[in-house]
Amino acid sequence: MSGDEDYVYDEASGEWLPASQIAQSPGADPAVEVRDAVGNRLSDGDQVTLIKDLQVKGAGQTLKQGTVIKSIRLTGDDQEIDCKYPGIKGLVLRAEFVKKR
Repeated sequence: MSGDEDYVYDEASGEWLPASQIAQSPGADPAVEVRDAVGNRLSDGDQVTLIKDLQVKGAGQTLKQGTVIKSIRLTGDDQEIDCKYPGIKGLVLRAEFVKKR
């Protein structure tokens, strides 16, 4: 280690650690990266389009291919997104069935 390296206080361990070590640690970025069916990165508030017809369990409805879902929210799971759609409460879709607009 060099003598002019920056140190960062790690609240989890209560120690001062080199900045390079913090950047390399697996828990440095707790955000989960969610990607749609074609590999685009999704984030909160994005609009997505369904790429296939999906039957919604418990609602007795089928969402058709091409349906636009506005203002998604990420759930912390790398494959699930929380959505709002008229007439369906608590809609959760898998990222593999949507494409970012």
